[in-house]
Amino acid sequence: MMSRVSEILENTKDQLFTVEFPEVDSGGLDRIAKHVNRISPWFDAANSTDNTAAHAHASNTAVAIAMKIYGVEPILQIVCRDKNRLAIQSDLMGAALHGIENVVMLTGDDVSAGDEPEARRVFDLDGPQAIRVAKVLTTGQYLSGRKITPAPDFYIGAVENPAAPPAEYRIQRALKKHLAGARFLQLQICYHPDLLENFCQGIAELAPNLHIIPTVVLVKNERSLNFMNDKVPGIDIPEETIKRVKESDDPGEAAYQLVLEQSKHSLSLPGVRGLHVIDFRRDNSLERLMRELGRTPKF
Repeated sequence: MMSRVSEILENTKDQLFTVEFPEVDSGGLDRIAKHVNRISPWFDAANSTDNTAAHAHASNTAVAIAMKIYGVEPILQIVCRDKNRLAIQSDLMGAALHGIENVVMLTGDDVSAGDEPEARRVFDLDGPQAIRVAKVLTTGQYLSGRKITPAPDFYIGAVENPAAPPAEYRIQRALKKHLAGARFLQLQICYHPDLLENFCQGIAELAPNLHIIPTVVLVKNERSLNFMNDKVPGIDIPEETIKRVKESDDPGEAAYQLVLEQSKHSLSLPGVRGLHVIDFRRDNSLERLMRELGRTPKF
């Protein structure tokens, strides 16, 4: 039985819409249910993040299992920053026990980006190597050669940043991840349309079977844009983009219109099969965005 993510990307021409599940620190399953009720009508799957931006939260695997219990298809993120190859294999096989198939393997932000910068870095593997670990498990064995019966059936994804210099290297790194076993790419948010276009065109030409999912981020105002530009590794926002929101008569509406434009532009690019949405507004903007992109609620 295929995951919905793999079914859409591999067997249909439909667009895939995914969302980043909010970080969970407390509140038990009631907190999970609250988030599920908000996102489940609009999205095909949701990412369970792994201590995103090097901040500790409830574990990626635990949240993914809870999401599945409540009827949302999870995409399990696993980062190399905090885990060696044993822990990575453990996360993967623990997820497989609960029928979780979609996984995204990534290196992860450095601990200096988080609120506990004294934490020790692990980085036993990098992103492409972690992708290969997931692929090896699907052959029915651990890295040690110990057998797994039956083998897990992971649908493997990766991340890439189309705006990180040098631009040509990002395409080559994405291809390296594809060769390691990645079938889809969820991209870092990109505020440079020309760089996003070049990246997508390059991937479409060199790896037409690698499905691209750009990311957009719903924010309330220019303060959020400034924060991402100043504090989030790998994000660069042009001054004129921030100025456009700041100097608007309605910064909240201007920030929303920016995301709507980014979404429509992303979905028009070669090789793009859908959109990944991160919502920092937590108002009605998420539903509004989906409707204005032509989505209809599932229920």
